[in-house]
Amino acid sequence: MTDSQTAAEAQPARTLWLPIHKTPLRQFLQTETGSAAILAGGVLVALIWSNVAAGSYERLWSTPLDIRVDSHGLAMDLRTFVNSGLMALFFLVVGLEARREFDMGELRVRSRLTLPVLAGLGGMVLPIVIFLAINAGQPTARGWGTAMSTDTAFALGALALAGKGLPDRVRTYLLTFAVVDDLGGIVVIACFYSSNVRWMALVIGALLLVAYGVLSRRGIRNGPVYALIGVACWVAFFKSGVDPIVSGLVIGLLTVAYPANREDLTQATETFRLFREQPTARLAAEAREEVRVAISPNERLQQRYHPWTSYVIVPLFALANADVRISSSFLAHAYASPATIGIMVGYLAGKPIGTGGAAWLATKLSKGRVSPPVGWGAVTGAGLVAGIGFTVALLIASLSLTGTDLAEAKVGILSGAVCAAILTWVFFRVLDRLPVRTRLRALLGTAETVTDLAMPVDPDRDHIRGPREDALVTLVEYGDFECPYCGQAEPHVRELLRGHAELRFVFRHLPLTDVHPHAQMAAEAAEAADRQGKFWEMHDTLMDHQGELTVKDLLRYAADLGLDTEKFSADLRKHTGAARIAEDVDSADLATVSGTPTFFINGNRYYGAYDIDALQEAVRTAKARAFIGAR
Repeated sequence: MTDSQTAAEAQPARTLWLPIHKTPLRQFLQTETGSAAILAGGVLVALIWSNVAAGSYERLWSTPLDIRVDSHGLAMDLRTFVNSGLMALFFLVVGLEARREFDMGELRVRSRLTLPVLAGLGGMVLPIVIFLAINAGQPTARGWGTAMSTDTAFALGALALAGKGLPDRVRTYLLTFAVVDDLGGIVVIACFYSSNVRWMALVIGALLLVAYGVLSRRGIRNGPVYALIGVACWVAFFKSGVDPIVSGLVIGLLTVAYPANREDLTQATETFRLFREQPTARLAAEAREEVRVAISPNERLQQRYHPWTSYVIVPLFALANADVRISSSFLAHAYASPATIGIMVGYLAGKPIGTGGAAWLATKLSKGRVSPPVGWGAVTGAGLVAGIGFTVALLIASLSLTGTDLAEAKVGILSGAVCAAILTWVFFRVLDRLPVRTRLRALLGTAETVTDLAMPVDPDRDHIRGPREDALVTLVEYGDFECPYCGQAEPHVRELLRGHAELRFVFRHLPLTDVHPHAQMAAEAAEAADRQGKFWEMHDTLMDHQGELTVKDLLRYAADLGLDTEKFSADLRKHTGAARIAEDVDSADLATVSGTPTFFINGNRYYGAYDIDALQEAVRTAKARAFIGAR
């Protein structure tokens, strides 16, 4: 048994390099889902604390804070600091994710932007109409914005519990229109729930945002400068009377996202190599900076702030605002009040009808050119779970209502969230009982997904293992014969091929020559073997002997496989396969592939662990979509 085989078999059930292959979107989904439990805990603690020791609860959150520099300063209480200060970081993360989807996600195809915008707007407008209809002529009508916004963290958490085993595409669909929902909520707060606007401070804040955008667009790399602009912008908006959470959202939207390119990664490798040869403080700083700037500022900021906002700031916001004094008489009055009824009906009926109705109308009017990326069952389920409102809903309620009206609004928000979660769970349980093909169509739909693979598979050119034509699922790997991660993934790929007769596997070369000195020659050896009809035999041998890839080793493998060693050796000397390998590398660059292994399943980039369970799930989903499309 070789060392590489031993290493591969020693891998745990989940590969250790999983975080390297997570996208910001996947991390966003998982972080938001995981934080829902902590957020629920914050709500529960606030309810218990405000009912058991109301005095201490209110004293804490009313604690005055006064920050002064000379004669200038900021005065607020602790609750305002959480709601308008710390929550600016939460909306920064929302803006970052919206920009990432626009630059790199499904919304990079601009035609895909239409439906989530319409669904998001439909899911905002209809609940507002319902709330105003119920509260017409009442003082609570000024709280109309309370019923319109989805809480992304709670909604994703409830969806994870209600729809176990749902494809990520369903969660992504929810996220796309929920981001529109959040953006709309901030616009509403800025335009309708800001008072006594001081225009000079507002103009200064706007100019600072313009400066941030210009510096970001020009690729200026200076974190402290951006941080200073961000803080100054927040202060300017605070002084203007417009809620400063707006500044966080806009800064997030202005922060560009892009994939790491191979040139930057090569430069980072070279700088680290210089540091390895001469470990000085200057070279250490240079290496650290080269590695840092290889990642987009959008991803760096998400990595830094998203866990804090999800696990600390939003639960803290819940703790500061979810105070409802519970008594039988109060609840009886609240559930009969226009504020509570308007919010609950707005969320429970307005959200699913608004989001689903807008998606259906867009599909019909465009004759299918604009359609959801999921099935109509998933559209309905996402609309139901979108009825969970909390963060922005409480924020608007606290800005627009006071006293008993505010307490009743909080009852409506919390009760609506619980009911929406229950309805979502029931809906997906019913969906699970449908026949398999009907359920798959309801979840996945028939819409084409965005294709990430720049160069389509060509049976006359590509190295293919499995059925060359009419395969339901095509798995493409960009690999490097010296890459240890490729070696660790290889046994799982082979097991996957054994278990799926309808799967074809395509291997393309991406030798990372800056870190793997033997990778290019190994790739050329595989191409030389292909000229004698034994590409896959050489492929398997090289993957099984990743630590032995010298020319002498390659010649030995050729002899063991029964190749014409003289012809094989001549092909290596002439670099006969170099042009073919360069074509693969070019196609990898077009698809923004910078590391190995990188997989594509039916043209869509695969993210996640390379163990058999994760790959099986991804292949099953792709097979289900292909099966639906074939009927």
